[in-house]
Amino acid sequence: MSLFARLFLLIAALIVTAVLASFQIYRMYEREPRSRELAQQTVSAINLTRAALVSADPYRRRQLLIDINESEGLRLYPATTSETLQPIRPGSFLERVAGKIRAELGPQTRFATARDGERGFWVSFFIDVDEYWISIPRERFQVLVGLRWLGWGAGLLALALVGAWLIASRIARPLRALRGAAARLGRGETHEPLAEEGPSELRELASAFNRMARDLDSMERERAMVLAGISHDLRSPLSRLRLQLELSGAETEASEAMIADIDEIDAVIGQFLDYARGESEDKSPYDPGRVLVDVAGHYARIGRKVVLHEAPLPEFALAPIALRRAISNLVDNALRYAGEPVEIAAGFADGKVRIDVLDRGPGIPPGETERMKRPFTRLDAARTRPGGSGLGLAIVERVARAHGGTLDLLPRESGGLVARLTLPASATPSAAA
Repeated sequence: MSLFARLFLLIAALIVTAVLASFQIYRMYEREPRSRELAQQTVSAINLTRAALVSADPYRRRQLLIDINESEGLRLYPATTSETLQPIRPGSFLERVAGKIRAELGPQTRFATARDGERGFWVSFFIDVDEYWISIPRERFQVLVGLRWLGWGAGLLALALVGAWLIASRIARPLRALRGAAARLGRGETHEPLAEEGPSELRELASAFNRMARDLDSMERERAMVLAGISHDLRSPLSRLRLQLELSGAETEASEAMIADIDEIDAVIGQFLDYARGESEDKSPYDPGRVLVDVAGHYARIGRKVVLHEAPLPEFALAPIALRRAISNLVDNALRYAGEPVEIAAGFADGKVRIDVLDRGPGIPPGETERMKRPFTRLDAARTRPGGSGLGLAIVERVARAHGGTLDLLPRESGGLVARLTLPASATPSAAA
């Protein structure tokens, strides 16, 4: 769940809880005065009714009862031995009112919520020795909340939730921008400075991130300059050494061995230059199949057995030279550590182009695959072999990230390694970092 969703739900839950708690507190504090008022009204109605019946002419009592029912909504019946009563539910609001009425009218007062199936608030009283029941409409004891109040309550709650959404979004928006900037920086894209605004903590966080991005960019440029300078300075004396060996007339075998060593050192320096150069090539729509054909053709010309399994691939925004460099590095690694033949296979599915370089070598232990993508990293068994700088896979990883893709080193069925380069075919043209 995102930070925005968590903040919004937390604030919304707090608001709803506060509203419900306020409503409950209001009910608790409102019950006592309301029950006292209703009890007093009931006692007054019973006393007035009793006084009217006692002072009225016996022959006019029936008409008086009719008048009381029509004017006050009260019903009066004499108690009988065959009547059926429904008692008040314990703990209810009516029981609270009944307790106050009993305190006024005496302990002999009885109560019911229904008499002979007729619902209401029934209270008994006596005239001399005769017991009567008076029914008071239940509506007088119910809390009537109008639609207007419900509408106002719902409107206030909705307004509070909108405020919660605004608060959560103002907090989450800078963090979302920070997450996007970190992802772009991780892919090697050019950093776009974050806006240093909002609360002081977020301003300080954005400022620190911008400063870190600038420092990383400065370190990257300095590292590239150092590597390029060292590589350039080394290549000049190596070229002179090779020329002197070729002109020295030394023994053929010794001369060829030394020239091979110089070529090997030159290849290592070339990898340093490739890594230092980075991937500054602009991307444009290009068919990756053409890159694969060029790579396979190069190795065929120098007599290396590299088999290409061609497949139709879509054009998409890519850097052809950088992609060729990445695939060549994978093939060189396979030839150096696994030998011939090396296979190149490609495919397109789910909007992604997959390029596999397959060999039958010893492979890479599963726990070492991520470490092998780091610069200047080699397996212990490979360190005794000539050639290689530990930069080949790092260069491929950088090319993959510059295209928004991934490099995976997978075990091959029946032994060997599958170096898989996966590139999204929907990549848009942009300058790689």
